[in-house]
Amino acid sequence: MLGLTPAQIRSYAQKGFLEPARGARGELRFGFADLIVLRTAGELTAARIPQRKVKRVLERLREQLPVGRALSGVRIAADGERVIVRDGEAVWNPESGQSLFDFSVAEIEEKMAAPLPLRAVDDDADEAEDWYELGCALEATDLEKAHEAYENALAHDPSHVDAHLNLGRLLHESGDAASAERHYRRAFDLDADNATAAFNLGVALEDLQRPADALQAYRRAIALDPDHADAHYNLAGIYERRGEKAEAVQHLKAYRALVMQ
Repeated sequence: MLGLTPAQIRSYAQKGFLEPARGARGELRFGFADLIVLRTAGELTAARIPQRKVKRVLERLREQLPVGRALSGVRIAADGERVIVRDGEAVWNPESGQSLFDFSVAEIEEKMAAPLPLRAVDDDADEAEDWYELGCALEATDLEKAHEAYENALAHDPSHVDAHLNLGRLLHESGDAASAERHYRRAFDLDADNATAAFNLGVALEDLQRPADALQAYRRAIALDPDHADAHYNLAGIYERRGEKAEAVQHLKAYRALVMQ
């Protein structure tokens, strides 16, 4: 609906641009104001504004708006490679902070509707991040090209944790749990405090019929994030199949307590 991938939406939530609630099963539930911010991010992404720049713009804009003024209360649009903001009669560039001459938002939207070429990735120190962001954007339309973008990101920076995680997820979803394990494990080796990497590794190990290894991965995920409901649930399942009823009940209770919050 928004033209954004789950990974992009999680990223905006982690940056604090959104204020989602938790549903009965621990899922993120977004309000109307969140959807406006996400729709804006999707429009900027569709206009080939790099995700890193979108985040930078939102961060600067959050600093520039008066206290209590929400991001969802202003109009944000792309004018070529430039992002502009309108708040009532005021129009400015949030990156520079400079005010702009008034113009019609309809004119900008007309420009945005015109076909735009794919953004070329600059050959600079941020190239790996550019390929990663391109992969996130492509997940909504072309998984094969997203896969290639993540591989390009890792070719430029083999230590890019999020690229390993996303590439591992695509491989996992395609049925290649063995390759997914390698990327999840590499992500965890690079960032030993990453609960997502530990949990994803556990799921891959379960799919590879290695429950003992999966158990250790889930336990690590919970050690890093005690509120990781899905890790508790999956651990309960492993303990149940091993006949360790007390441990299964313990983690099932933890899961239910978390999702009922």
